[in-house]
This record gives sequence, C-alpha cells and structure tokens, in this order.
Amino acid sequence: MQNTRLLTDRFIAVYGHAPRFVTFAPGRINLIGEHTDYNGGHVMPCALDMGVSCAAAPRTDGLLRFVSLNLEGEAVVTELGSLAPQSGHGWAEYPEGVFYAFAGAGLVPAFGADLMYWGDIPAGAGLSSSAAIEAATALMLCELYGFSLSGERLAVLCRAAENEYVGVKCGVMDQFASIMGKSGNAVFLNTSTLGYEYAPLELDDAEIVIVNSNFKHSLAGSEYNTRRAECEAALAALQRKLNIACLCGLTPEEFERNARLIEDPVVRKRAKHAVYEEARTVAALKELKAGNIAAFGRLMNESHISLRDDYEVSCEALDILTELAWACPGVIGARMTGGGFGGSMVSIVKKAAVPEFSERISEGYLSRTGLKADIMTALPADGARTLARL
Repeated sequence: MQNTRLLTDRFIAVYGHAPRFVTFAPGRINLIGEHTDYNGGHVMPCALDMGVSCAAAPRTDGLLRFVSLNLEGEAVVTELGSLAPQSGHGWAEYPEGVFYAFAGAGLVPAFGADLMYWGDIPAGAGLSSSAAIEAATALMLCELYGFSLSGERLAVLCRAAENEYVGVKCGVMDQFASIMGKSGNAVFLNTSTLGYEYAPLELDDAEIVIVNSNFKHSLAGSEYNTRRAECEAALAALQRKLNIACLCGLTPEEFERNARLIEDPVVRKRAKHAVYEEARTVAALKELKAGNIAAFGRLMNESHISLRDDYEVSCEALDILTELAWACPGVIGARMTGGGFGGSMVSIVKKAAVPEFSERISEGYLSRTGLKADIMTALPADGARTLARL
C-alpha cells in the first residue's frame, strides 16, 4: 500500500522541507522455483499489493540521510564518498548498497539526498522487503539524478547492491519481480538470460493466501550463503565431465546419470533440489497456461518436500504450517516461500474454503508452536513506479 500524504507530511516534519519525488516498489511472493535463481534456472514470482514507499529530495552537499518510519524515525547519516560494503548500518545497508552499485556501474550521484521510507511488508516474512527497499531506491535514483535505465538493468543493479554491499549472495528474482511485476500475472523469468514472460494467474474460484509464520529469518545471518557455496561445489564436480554452465541446465534424467560425480552426499542433495525444482517450475508454467490449477498445486507441494528434505531450508514452523494446509479442505497447493529458515507459506485455496482454512491454520499453528500466524490474501500487482513528482 502506498501512502504519499503520510510520507510527505513526515518528511517535512523531519527534514524541514518537502520531498521532490515519491516512489514505490512492491514485495513479492514466489509461487514456485525456489533457490533456482542463483543456479541459472527459472522462477515464478509475482509482485504484491504491499511494499515500500520512498520519498526523497536532493541536497547541496554529499550527505545521505536515511529515515525509516517503520523504525520510529530511526536515522542513518553517511556520505556518498564514504560508502563501504557491510557498513553495519542495519536496514540502511540496502539503500546504501544501491547508491554504491550505481556508482560502481559509472552512474555516479552528483549530490547527496534526504530519503525517507515507509512500508507495509511484514519484516522477516519472506516477502522480500529488502528487494522492495532496493527497488524503490533505484527508481528514486533515476528520478533524482536523471538516469534512464531499463527495468532489467535496475534489477541487476539492485542484486549487485545486495550481493556486494549487504553480503547476501541472492539471485536476481526478488529485485526483478519487484520492478517488473504486472497486475494479475506471475513473472516466468529465466535467471540466466533475464528473458521473461508473463503468466496469467487465472485462478477462477481460488486465490493466493499467504501465511506469515512470525518465525523470523535473516538471510545474511542464516545458511543462505552456505547453500549457494554447496551448489557451486556441486556444479564444479559435475563440470569435470559435463559441459554445463549451471545446475539448472541439467534435466532430472541427466542429473541421475551423473549424480555420482558429486561425492559429498549433502552437496548432492542440494544439487538434486536445484535440478528437480527447475523441472517443476517449467512444468508449472505449462499447467498454468493449460488452466490446470490442480496440477500446479501438486507441483507446489512437491517443491516444499524438496525444500524440506533435499535443500533443508525449511524449519519446523513452516513444516507445521504446510502440513496443516495440506490437511485443509479446499487447499490446492501449499509450500514455504522465500529464502527459508522462517518467513511465510504460500497457498492456493478455494475462495469458499478460505474462512475454514484461516481458522484451522490459526488454531493448529498456535497450539503446536505457541506462535500466532498472520494470514492474508494476496493480489498479483504492478511493479515499481513513481507515485508523485512534487
């Protein structure tokens, strides 16, 4: 949700002058294709109707001032010339990283800026609030400094910000979905080439339901980077015999014939997930195009089992939520979504069954974990955009 008036009023109260621009970038939910983005495969996210807004105005010096309304006006002040990776500035590392990535690409900001952020994405829910911050900032840089860049280029720069500045070795999916999302559609993205097409989400009598486990995760502090290293080790082992550029370049059959090349059984499991998840994601597009939502749901279920057993990025909270969902009438498919180790589950649920689904999930999850689940329906939305030029 965008709130231009709130941001403008608070911006004036904090900085003493009005913003020049307000931009917005949405969070995303990934329907299928998890941990394939940095393995050269396909993903199928959609942008959400919730996200992060950014208001900003230019300065006459080189200072950068960042304020988050979600953190009670917490301010971080730095300088354009002193940006350094992993600055220790917490949430502000994400917008700092965008400035850093732009400068590294020869797009050097000529002056400082005052920036303010407000968002309605639950932090730690696996809905990519970090990518939304990055995307809103990247679009703001285009407004402030007159840069003219394609959405694809912006996504790549935002990924560089998170990889090189924040230190999370994520793929490009989150940033791409936040920038290139389209209302009513998922984005079927080839992460190797950045080729993409829109996949209409015609769910008829069903809808997307997101359940936030409220079991917080932090990608930078989790085993996310370890998983990427394990995939790189698996690829190196396979490349001793096979001429492949990425794990997702293999079919499941090719993988099974050559799996013995990966001696470490744990690393072998990581590679198996990447290969089979790629096959599921490609199949999912075909099922969506054919209007076969039931088959799409089965692929979602299989994805969760693989993430739980082979990639081992699920957790007890997410497994409980998914098991509860699978047992609910009217659930077409359910899986953990996002980087893992906490965050959210995504389900496709018959509209008539959503009230019972919500009740059974809430009660069952609370009784088994002591945690409250936040349940929300989601609408596929448009990507990053400028809300106001003041």
